[in-house]
Amino acid sequence: MSQIRRIILPDFGLEQDLPRIPLPEYEERLAATAQRMRKAGLDVLAVYADREHCANIAFLTGFEPRFEEALLLLDAAGRRVLLVGNECMGYLPEAALRCQIVLYQNFSLMGQPREQSRPLRSILAEFGISKGTKVGTTGWKHFDAGSPDGAETTIEIPAYIVDVLRDLAGSERVCNGNALFMGVQDGLRIINSASQIAQFEYAAIRTSSAILALLRNLGEGVREQDLERFLLPGGLPLSCHAMISFGDKVRRGLSSPSSRAAKLGDAFTVGFGVWGALSSRAGVIARGAQDLEQPLREFYEPYVRNYFDVVAAWYEALRLGALSGEVFAAAEARRDDRLLRFAVNPGHYIHLDEWVHSPFVRDGQVELRSGMALQMDIIPVSQGPFCYSNAEDGLVLAGEPLRKELASRYPACWARIQKRRSFMTRELGIALDESVLPLGNTPAWLPPYDLNLDLALTNAKASGS
Repeated sequence: MSQIRRIILPDFGLEQDLPRIPLPEYEERLAATAQRMRKAGLDVLAVYADREHCANIAFLTGFEPRFEEALLLLDAAGRRVLLVGNECMGYLPEAALRCQIVLYQNFSLMGQPREQSRPLRSILAEFGISKGTKVGTTGWKHFDAGSPDGAETTIEIPAYIVDVLRDLAGSERVCNGNALFMGVQDGLRIINSASQIAQFEYAAIRTSSAILALLRNLGEGVREQDLERFLLPGGLPLSCHAMISFGDKVRRGLSSPSSRAAKLGDAFTVGFGVWGALSSRAGVIARGAQDLEQPLREFYEPYVRNYFDVVAAWYEALRLGALSGEVFAAAEARRDDRLLRFAVNPGHYIHLDEWVHSPFVRDGQVELRSGMALQMDIIPVSQGPFCYSNAEDGLVLAGEPLRKELASRYPACWARIQKRRSFMTRELGIALDESVLPLGNTPAWLPPYDLNLDLALTNAKASGS
């Protein structure tokens, strides 16, 4: 059973410059996509993006639309045509990627000029889409086989695009192609390169450091909106809105900051996400149990201790070759159903978008592999008096070749990862497999009482416990 003791969170260091994805890697991604298309029997892939749903197109090209929508057309031979609106004509991918650019002004904002644009039908037909062409569409959501509406025929991108595709190729020839990128077993965005992992570590440092700064300034009387100034993205785009809530507002945990002021004994939750990382913490604004009212005073510590038991079990079950269902079972075995239940899956994949997919389901058969970026996102719903806890952080799994590459190409990143592993193992008592690489600067650190950040949860196996 976990316990609470004095633990000083180390300074793990910062990365000042965002690591870049080399241009040849984008070429490799586009080539791998063409290969997957051929394997899936697709002649054309239509990669749709808007401001919120742009991870697939950014993964392929480093470009993502701003203010507008975009559509990347790929064929199985590797041809590339990118449709953009007015404003993105000045914000395009590297010319070396050889994307033919087409102005399609219906992607522009309302009221802007449209007289230079050809109809979408003409552009798609010129690309080669005609009767019998097998077309896959991708946007942001892959539907599994259990979908009540059919996994292949349910398409989430705008109808005005799908309607033209179906009219040109035939309704039965247009399918949901998101599995190429987001499939739970082997999507192209599920396994990450050393360069991508270094970017994710940069992102995780930003989110975790921001959350830590916020917690150090959280106290009685401070307003939610006053704390948002600590959530600094370091130049990275946000992957979700900022979340800060106190008191009863925590019941709506996805809420944005308001003018509500913190009170002694309030529950709180904070979350901050940028491309490649999200960090979250939740607990109570208190110095200790004495600041809580009954019956929460008696319930809260068993609840957070059991939550940390579950978190530790989840981390300790991670290893290359493990099945995702084994990780689920390890977490579930430590959960006391008198204290808490899981709100959603215990963990998921993370990428440029905050949630790609989740293999962590009961009896899941996904084998954990080197290069997977995972999020410890276990949300514990109280089975007693209302309270909340969260210690959400990101990590990657890496086999020996990938670990050696990280150490060689990104030595400062590698050194920080080793410091985090040592902290989790020695101070928090979490036995990590050598393949588990924590990315953020608050790795599994969970102070149950925010007005006393020197107290944190630790596994009973921790040294000095």
